[in-house]
This record gives sequence, C-alpha cells and structure tokens, in this order.
Amino acid sequence: MNKTRLIAGTLALLFAATACGSSSYDATPVPAKPVPTPAKPAAPPVQDCNNALQSYAPVGPLPPAGSMPAGSTMEKIHARNRLIAGVSADSLNLGSRNPITGVIEGFDIDMINAVAAAIFGEAKGHVEYRVISSPARIPSLTNGDVDIVARNMTINCARWKQIAFSAEYYHSGQKLLVQRDLKVENLSQLSGQKICTPAGSTSFDNMVKANPKIIPVTADTDTGCLALFQQGKVVGISGDDTVLAGDAAQDPYARVTTAAKISDEPYGLGINKDQVDFVRFVNGVLEKMKTEPAGNTAWQASYKRWLEPALGKATPPVAVYGRVAP
Repeated sequence: MNKTRLIAGTLALLFAATACGSSSYDATPVPAKPVPTPAKPAAPPVQDCNNALQSYAPVGPLPPAGSMPAGSTMEKIHARNRLIAGVSADSLNLGSRNPITGVIEGFDIDMINAVAAAIFGEAKGHVEYRVISSPARIPSLTNGDVDIVARNMTINCARWKQIAFSAEYYHSGQKLLVQRDLKVENLSQLSGQKICTPAGSTSFDNMVKANPKIIPVTADTDTGCLALFQQGKVVGISGDDTVLAGDAAQDPYARVTTAAKISDEPYGLGINKDQVDFVRFVNGVLEKMKTEPAGNTAWQASYKRWLEPALGKATPPVAVYGRVAP
C-alpha cells in the first residue's frame, strides 16, 4: 500500500514538473535552459517621406505600344481597350470641355493622352474621361473607379499614405484672385471676408493658415468658386495659380494679385498605391515628354499652348526618384 502511494506520488511530481515546463503556465517560476534568440527577419525599409516628391524610378526603356509586360497593370488596361482617367471638365487650360467640340482638353489632359498613347499607340478612342470633383480624386483611385487621376493634384506625404504619385509634372503655387477694383494684394488684408477655395484641396488648409481670420467658403469645383465670386457671395478665390489664371480668363473683372504665392504645389498624376508597376511606367512616359524631341519637347509644346500665355515661360520640373516599393 505504501509502495503504491510512493509510486503514485512520484508520478504526480513528474507530471507536475512536466506541466510546469509547458507554455501554459508562463507565470510559474521554473528555471529553463537559455534558448538562443532567433535572428529577426529584416524589417521592410521605412519610407522616408521628408521628400514627398520622391517617386518610383522607371525600369528600363518603355515597352513598345501594344506589347505591355505580361501580368502588368498596363496589360490589363490594354486588354480593356481603354485607360480610365479622372479629370476636371471646368478648369480652363488644365482640363475643361471645349464648348464647340465638346472635347475635354488642357495641360492635364495632354499628360493622360501621352500615357494612353504609350499603351495603345494612340490616345484617340482609348481614353475614357470621368469627370470628378476635387474631393473625389483619392476615393476614385482607392475604389478602383479610375486608373489614373490628372486634376491639378498636389503631391504630399499625407496623400502618399492613401495613393501613389507619379514624379512631379508641373510646379504650381497658391495665389489670390479678386475683383479688379479691390485694392488688396494678399489674404492678410481680407480678415472677416469670405474667400472660396475648392473642397478637398490643399488650398483650404493653406488659406486658413495664411489668415485664420478670413471666412472660408468651399465649392466642389473650380467653376463653383467662380460662380460664387461672380454672384458677389465671396470677395475672392484662393487656389493654384494655374486655376486662377483660367478663372481670370473667363471674367474680365477679375485679376490674380501680384502678391507672392503662399505655398508650393507640385502636381503629380495620382495612381492606386498597389500599382507600382504602373507608376514606374507613367514616370517613363513623363521622362520622354520632358526630353523628346530635343529642343521642342512634348511637355514644352503642351505648356506653351495652355499655360504660358497666362503664366509665362517655364521648364519641366526634374523628377525625383528613390521611393522603395513596399
């Protein structure tokens, strides 16, 4: 009897020791042999967004039109037989509908047409323009409603968290438009006054930061701001110089003030952040536009037609690469 109890007690102790070594009893202070710590896998590179202009570098020369790499975003677009682009139809000289032909045209549209031509060989018949408002630019990309957005969209770090950008294709800046007989030049002189800027744009934050005492008013489109201005519901419009130049061209009683710009607005083409291959391809297209043909590039021809009359001469911004794909 005693021997049986002794054996049972010994087995119980052994079972207890085994259980104590189990991970089910982490709180039990049982000494254990030191186990070498396994090497941690290399962490993915942390993207430094101190430079929001940094995009993904093109890889090699552009593929021939009509022969997109197998499995690429570009091949899927080619198979669909059209590039779907989110654009403006009321930003004169950037993206606006020609009242005679009904065709949407402008500097931003030329960027889209160049991308389409690189995929299909020509843009005509291969681009579906979807007119979107400023607030809809990012959602239209994250939802997959469009392949690309060209709607005077500023590249910044906050937006890189939601979408991807091409390299900068134009460098704009925020200014002020007022009535010709209003003797003001900058926002600091308009405290207590209503100023319009497009909703969902960087212009809103810049405007309020420049003068927190103004009364900000928003509209979904640039034309919406111009309508409020012409109705006397706001005393001015604050936005990108490119947009304001188009507004002034439509209203002989408006002028863009001579005050210095209150921000830098580098424009990029918006693309879904998961389509890094497409970003690289688009950057290759933009590089070609900025450099070919030598002396009279496609970029220069487009700028001269649409923006130079109002904004003067300019050169294409230099691309900044080095962004690491996740």
